[in-house]
Amino acid sequence: MTPPPFDPELAPVIEALRALRPSLSRLDEIPGRRELNAVETRTVEELAAAYPAYRVTEEYAGEVPLLVMRPAGSKGVLYYIHGGGMIAGSHRGQDVRNLLAWAGDLNLTVVSPGYRLAPEHPYPAPFEDCHAGLLWTVENCAGPVVLGGISAGGGLAAATALQARDRGGPALAGQLLLCPMLDDRNDTPSAVDLDGRGLWDRTANDIGWTAYLGDRRGTPGVPAYAAPARAEDLSGLPPTFLDVGAVETFRDEVMAYASRIWLAGGEAELHVWPGGFHGFDSLAPEARVSRAARAARLTWLRRLLGQ
Repeated sequence: MTPPPFDPELAPVIEALRALRPSLSRLDEIPGRRELNAVETRTVEELAAAYPAYRVTEEYAGEVPLLVMRPAGSKGVLYYIHGGGMIAGSHRGQDVRNLLAWAGDLNLTVVSPGYRLAPEHPYPAPFEDCHAGLLWTVENCAGPVVLGGISAGGGLAAATALQARDRGGPALAGQLLLCPMLDDRNDTPSAVDLDGRGLWDRTANDIGWTAYLGDRRGTPGVPAYAAPARAEDLSGLPPTFLDVGAVETFRDEVMAYASRIWLAGGEAELHVWPGGFHGFDSLAPEARVSRAARAARLTWLRRLLGQ
């Protein structure tokens, strides 16, 4: 099948980025990917200086570090889990700064967990860290809690929401899943047809899931808390926002997840952005489709929180 084209404003960006940062192709490339991400990591002091409207601290849920950014007169909490394919990234990396660029005027406290990374710490370690951080957040921050994340963080957020539902709490106002990594089987049409395109293709996705699940990847019996697309029942979840690019590996699994929430009687808002690659709005923020994507998320959050 012929895949859809990249958006005209995004096409030159993705070509330049692929030249600088080719998609992951082997497990032994993980350290190099982490080094690239480490360049984007900031200290608490640097974040405090960059965001003077927030009181920035690092707290701990047991041994799990949490970046906590509290504005004066906070109106709620966004518990936000960073991306990185389960193998890279940081709670003090670029993901939180990208988030604040479009959600900063909502006056929400932002809490981001520094979960352990695979393959050194495979499932369930990252998932357990995210759950521990959510419990700390509910206990220590006032107001409604929206659980969110991007890419691998979106998948971890979806898994954490499933566990909160299954255990009868903590209560969540909503879940915000941005291009989430949901399905270890990696066999949808978008995964197959777009292999070799974008920054996170089917090959890279296999590596990320293998690091996280080992030999269990793609086999029967993978639990829903490891790969949320495996959940048999998607009823009882909080209102959900999902978005994804039309030209990325995760497109079809995100669409299927939204459809299954609707079929279970739940509330979901889905956006599939024409011509978008994985993470397009943070990597090409001035493109018109990127501005539209951020505006849609902001509108949903305002409506959800009554702002």
